[in-house]
Amino acid sequence: MKVLKSLALSSFLIIAVSVSTTVYGASYDVVLKGGRVMDPESGLDAVRNVGIKDGKIAAITTAKLNGAREIDVSGLVVAPGFIDIHDHAQDNLGNAFQARDGVTTALEMELGVYPVAAWYQSRAGKAILNYGATVSHGKARLAMLTGSRFRPTNDPDGADAVPAAEFQKAIRTELTDDQIKGMLSNVEEGLRDGGLGIGIGVAYVPGARRTEIFRIFQFARQHHALIFVHGRYGSRIEPDSLDTAQELIANAAATGGAVHLCHIGSTGGMLAMTLLEMIEAAQTRQVNISTEVYPYTASDTWIGAPILDPGWQQRVDITYSDLEWRDTGERLTEETFNKYRAEQPFGKVVAHFMKEEMIRQIVARPGVIIVSDATGFSEGSGHPRTAGTFARVLGRYVREEQVLPLMEALAKMTILPARRLEPFAPAMAHKGRLQKGADADIAVFDPATVIDNATFKNAMQYSTGIKHVLVNGVVVVENEALTPNVFPGKPVRNAVAMP
Repeated sequence: MKVLKSLALSSFLIIAVSVSTTVYGASYDVVLKGGRVMDPESGLDAVRNVGIKDGKIAAITTAKLNGAREIDVSGLVVAPGFIDIHDHAQDNLGNAFQARDGVTTALEMELGVYPVAAWYQSRAGKAILNYGATVSHGKARLAMLTGSRFRPTNDPDGADAVPAAEFQKAIRTELTDDQIKGMLSNVEEGLRDGGLGIGIGVAYVPGARRTEIFRIFQFARQHHALIFVHGRYGSRIEPDSLDTAQELIANAAATGGAVHLCHIGSTGGMLAMTLLEMIEAAQTRQVNISTEVYPYTASDTWIGAPILDPGWQQRVDITYSDLEWRDTGERLTEETFNKYRAEQPFGKVVAHFMKEEMIRQIVARPGVIIVSDATGFSEGSGHPRTAGTFARVLGRYVREEQVLPLMEALAKMTILPARRLEPFAPAMAHKGRLQKGADADIAVFDPATVIDNATFKNAMQYSTGIKHVLVNGVVVVENEALTPNVFPGKPVRNAVAMP
């Protein structure tokens, strides 16, 4: 019996030593030491060490970890990297500012791209952040009408390839049944090439009547594709913003399809809270619809857009002085509005018209995803949301105004967008989480100092307090400084195009 006890004790000690050696002797590529790990999906909120290996989170533990690179993150929050599902700034200038704002995955879902294969190829091996896009309804439509092919850019629905007069005519052209089929053939090509769904900027394509949009919903349901929509109307007079929600809810209910309404604050305007009530009521009845908000009171568009066609003052309840010419910061007059619209129809204007209290309420509303609606910078000008969205929510709405708890805010930036896309893009099942086996897309920030600095007058200002950012295990921001010449971003594609 003594021999057996001795053997058992020896075996236990051998196992214990083996386990201890495995934990303490493990070699990781990167170790984040002593941070407050917050994972919205599991609810974990505790001080842990995080070990990263081969682009994945390999360990989350209280035990000591050894790594080739060790970063002390004590006193800081270690969270899943932020997922921005509404991002038009698809270049590395935009990526740089977004990385400094904690973003690790930036997706062009609202307006989309076309041709899709060329766009993905243009980003391969060159992206700081993970990237992906829907198929652009606008460009697929324009290609069918004009025979044009486009460079892989994010210019407004093909404006980069078609003369302005032809472009303006095309977006106002109502399609025949045969033309709708031709457009859908182009969309199908884009889905086969990896497009993450279908992006419809219907407000920018006034010729796309309700029949055309319904056919797209039918097509999307057949092809298991998520639809992202810039709503048809953003108006306080009928047809108003509520018509936008009614069209989308009806189409989703009739087809069983899935739809996401972009930027409910700017689409809804003074009707945004009622719009949100309609969406939430539809959700309780199993309609597959979701929405989002960016935390600013001004929108950004091109001055020649159909939403600024005659009557815009009455529709949106604003006037010329509420419009800001982005390149100079000047507020417009009737004279300068008409001048710029005629001479520079694709020049950018910022429209100041939303109420801060409304934005605050929507940001706090459960289930509403946080996005940036980032747009590219031109000659130093831009919208501050490109650089500051996520730090603004964490600093202003969480810490300063206590509009919502930190964990809930993080969920709106991470697990909510990941889950929304998961059924359509398998890669998203490994993002938006700080868990063993997840992609090592991580944002580390100081909850006491994080804040946005970008303004409408000076949009190209990095956020403060986003200390470290990792994309697929590669450090792209360290001590609030960009790591030069690293491009770890990987493509996110739909399930059809997955190898």
